[in-house]
Amino acid sequence: MGLAEWFSTFCANIQVQDGGTISTRYKNITRRLNSDYWTTTSDTAHSLYVGSYGRNTAIQGISDLDMIFQLPYSVYEQYNNYSGNGQSALLNAVKTSIEKTYSTTSIRADGQVILVPFNDGITFEVVPAFINKDDSFTYPDSNNGGRWRTTNPKPEIEAIRARNAVCNGNLILLCRIMRSWKNKWNVPIGGLLIDTLAYQFIESYTYRDKSYLYYDFFCRDFFKWMAEQDENQEYWKAPGSGQYVYGKGLFQYKANRCYNISLEAIAHETASPKQEWSAKQKWRDIFGNSFPD
Repeated sequence: MGLAEWFSTFCANIQVQDGGTISTRYKNITRRLNSDYWTTTSDTAHSLYVGSYGRNTAIQGISDLDMIFQLPYSVYEQYNNYSGNGQSALLNAVKTSIEKTYSTTSIRADGQVILVPFNDGITFEVVPAFINKDDSFTYPDSNNGGRWRTTNPKPEIEAIRARNAVCNGNLILLCRIMRSWKNKWNVPIGGLLIDTLAYQFIESYTYRDKSYLYYDFFCRDFFKWMAEQDENQEYWKAPGSGQYVYGKGLFQYKANRCYNISLEAIAHETASPKQEWSAKQKWRDIFGNSFPD
């Protein structure tokens, strides 16, 4: 098994395996909310995967599944006219609706979402929202007395999809690979920031359209690029939407550590004779046990 096969196997290992189960739950929640708010039993209308699953950058072991459900504007008017925290009342009304389908689940409203936890460790985070003229969404935030907020996930999803298409599918795989790094190294970085940095990096990257055979260079060069990000920078702009993506801590130090380990891995790969076992152990040091040994 050569370098290309190592990374091909790695990417297959970290791909989400629970797609069927996720889809069934998504459709069940969508059908219930459509029945109560739109007088239709459609299991797809008015619903949208968002977050890493919506951008197709999630990996196996995903714990939070984000979805937006679009409500009629009349519902916004109803809860916006409340004298006190209509946002909290709206979240609880949607919670009550979902409980008709998942009555044994410990569903709760939490600030901006309804949490629907399942026994396999996946929690659906349902955001009830109202579509705006520019295709963004207004959603409730019940914290501190209640307010309305705006999110704009559709352009983010489309921007990732479009750039991935001109990069031979490498953008999405790079985003997934770096989630394995985040998990292995406990890096203080959010999923949207990983995707944002990968999106920026790959735009002008020399090997952007190459095959798995170049993934050792991909990882090496991306670690170096991340390590060189300004430590004083507080936010980056998300692909497509331009929304601010705030940092959760300094990821640069651990990126630099893994840049150096990747240099060791590549040195083992290119030694004469090749030291393939040693190279794979170095990649496993970076990415964990999903990388083939």
